[in-house]
Amino acid sequence: MRWLMFVPLLILLALFALSNTQDVEIRLWPFDIAWVSSLGIAVLILCAGAFMVGALLVWGATLPMRRRAAKMEQAAKLLEGELAAIRAREEAARRAADMGRVPDTEVVPALGGRR
Repeated sequence: MRWLMFVPLLILLALFALSNTQDVEIRLWPFDIAWVSSLGIAVLILCAGAFMVGALLVWGATLPMRRRAAKMEQAAKLLEGELAAIRAREEAARRAADMGRVPDTEVVPALGGRR
């Protein structure tokens, strides 16, 4: 889906670079630095720089969400492990009850105030 927006923009930028080959002088104001290049190449470099700045901003904005998702995934794995242990104890108690035995307190722990 992203390609539907990205490819036409890339084609447009490439056509612009090929159509504007005249030289321009680019200066950075506080410094006495000048760079002479074709207009198309200069615009492509500026677009690439703007893309990188935008990508870094988006990446930085998603870091807290990625950390939170990682913590939630770790908690889910822990809870899945606890659930598997509870199911195993329940199955052991069910097998013991089918055999007519009273399950041990190790198999079925006391509620201990949990309700």
